Amino acid sequence: MGEPPLLPRYSLPPALEIPRVTLDQPKGLIPSYRPLVVPPSDLRPPPGVASEGEEKTDKDQKEQPKQPNISLPKEITEITIPFTDVQIPVPKQEILVTAGTTASVSVVATLTATAVFKRCVQILKPLIQQVLKRVQKHRGKEVQSWSRQRLAQRRDRYVQGGSLRGG
Repeated sequence: MGEPPLLPRYSLPPALEIPRVTLDQPKGLIPSYRPLVVPPSDLRPPPGVASEGEEKTDKDQKEQPKQPNISLPKEITEITIPFTDVQIPVPKQEILVTAGTTASVSVVATLTATAVFKRCVQILKPLIQQVLKRVQKHRGKEVQSWSRQRLAQRRDRYVQGGSLRGG
């Protein structure tokens, strides 16, 4: 056979020495807070000393105007929310029933009209197309099929600089 072929030897340059990066150890911040001092609820000032809270409550009571009693119309009833003292004004039952019935009737009428209109379009579209074709034939004009009209539109678009693929 002979001797093996001699391949050229290439020597690679020495590897770059990259300095090691030393990272400091992370330091955690320990959360701390200043405790709140909350006085007990039965805390009272010593006898003979007026507290600041009493003066404020007296002023608050004097400054608060009394809420006027509002007379509600006959059409409104008040409902008290259970477990609370809140009263909410609500229209009477007759008014709510009338509003709900009106809304239901309008929705049903709209959906029915939509379905009827779609069905009418399905039925009348072929009839109208046949009538238009007969009128065009009677006038002596050439009647093109939908696909021929579409092809002509695409050719016009291609001539104007667009591409055939919808550009």
